[in-house]
Amino acid sequence: MESTISSPISSTKSSPLLHSASHSLGSRSQSFPSLPSLPSVQTLRYPSFKSRSFLGFPFRSRQNQPIRSQSSNHQPANDGFVLEDVPHLTNFLPNLPSYPNPLKQSQAYAVVKQTFVSPHDVVAQKVVVQKEGPRGVHFRRAGPREKVYFKSDEVRACIVTCGGLCPGINTVIREIVCGLNYMYGVEDILGIEGGYRGFYSKNTLRLTPKVVNDIHKRGGTFLRTSRGGHDTNKIVDNIQDRGINQVYIIGGDGTQRGADLIYKEVEKRGLQVAVAGIPKTIDNDIAVIDKSFGFDTAVEEAQRAINAAHVEAESVDNGVGIVKLMGRYSGFIALNATLASRDVDCCLIPESPFYLEGRGGLFEFVEERLKENGHVVIVLAEGAGQEYISGEMNAVDVKDASGNKLLLDVGLWLTQKIKDHFTKVQKTAINMKYIDPTYMIRAIPSNASDNIYCTLLAQSAVHGAMAGFSGFTVGPVNSRHAYIPIARVTETQNTVKLTDRMWARLLASTNQPSFLEYSEGQGQAKEDVDVINNNMRATL
Repeated sequence: MESTISSPISSTKSSPLLHSASHSLGSRSQSFPSLPSLPSVQTLRYPSFKSRSFLGFPFRSRQNQPIRSQSSNHQPANDGFVLEDVPHLTNFLPNLPSYPNPLKQSQAYAVVKQTFVSPHDVVAQKVVVQKEGPRGVHFRRAGPREKVYFKSDEVRACIVTCGGLCPGINTVIREIVCGLNYMYGVEDILGIEGGYRGFYSKNTLRLTPKVVNDIHKRGGTFLRTSRGGHDTNKIVDNIQDRGINQVYIIGGDGTQRGADLIYKEVEKRGLQVAVAGIPKTIDNDIAVIDKSFGFDTAVEEAQRAINAAHVEAESVDNGVGIVKLMGRYSGFIALNATLASRDVDCCLIPESPFYLEGRGGLFEFVEERLKENGHVVIVLAEGAGQEYISGEMNAVDVKDASGNKLLLDVGLWLTQKIKDHFTKVQKTAINMKYIDPTYMIRAIPSNASDNIYCTLLAQSAVHGAMAGFSGFTVGPVNSRHAYIPIARVTETQNTVKLTDRMWARLLASTNQPSFLEYSEGQGQAKEDVDVINNNMRATL
């Protein structure tokens, strides 16, 4: 749901250490209708930000502050409107000149009824609210602004990709380049090769629409990638030395934390550099946004692996097909692939504890399905059951260069457990088929749906950077693209909520056990699961 606020904007003063995304729009030659006297505005003021207030509605403006840490002493005034704004270059460069947006002369936008996004347009984080409840948190709507803060011939932009592979990265790269060039006339665009360390250890690659013309048809990343290598000072030194003034960073939550550090260092040095993040994670575990790019492609491609496992399992006596999918901390791919397939008997994800032995356990369920159907298909996310494997193997926590915990192979572990149970305990022969399509899924190009989504992400990022916003990431919130403070998408992870209807739909579809029974000696007590569910309710 999108809210439009028709009211004047004023600026308030605070410390210059960190700033909100907006400076007083009065200096941008904008006129607003006079309004009758309005109730006083309650605005949370944080020592590190300037805050801009929408006087038309009582609300709190909050920048990079965790919503869930809200205390009872700071309740929203009246209708409870909260704007989580993003930083703007004019916060620390108040005399920065603005220019008419080149899109005014664009043939492509000539027929658009409203070319530019109103400065009052915001996007609601929650579309379902109670009649007497607060309106809740809102974000600034993404899109082109009437004024820009960069001359097209003075822009030197760069693009970098970091972290693991994901379908759609090349589409985002292509559309950033084409968006800058076709919409704003920018010709100086650099590609940073090999992730963050490419800023200070590799030469750059000049990007043009011709160079990136068909890269969206390939998987992987045209610019190559790496994990780690983030050195804020070295990176900003390089940005400054090369004369770069727009930085587009494509990566997951760890990469976005690095982007936030780059923005803060840029602000500290007083550089006219816009830093824009494009969130990337195939697991769909980025908070706030509806979904991450590449997710639809991953779910679609996972169907091939599930279908293969089903064909193999039903073609033999007592066939057991196990498919392991991506999902380190979030089981969205496994959940959605299971719902889409309808051939899956059981789905195991990191958020839902399970156990093997005893009443209501996985072994009992597999036995029943083999008796009923002669075969069974299990889909599990890579992060499921890690507590059991690490406990049995006395594993030591080891992390990769991005700081992610290296997971043990739950697919191989579960395959062996089921084999042992049926051959040694049940004295029954089974035909086991184990499929791990992880890298096949990560390496493919994005499908049509994700290609369109990547285009919107890239163009929204370009519009935001040209409009002078910085330290932001972009993504759809309730199907409307918005500019979101980077800290909001990195403070927590998006996970499957066991108390939501989506998980209930899966349980109804597969008719699998909920694993809420207590199995003595193994598994998880129902009380423990209740604690998990209660914690999830607290975040809803």
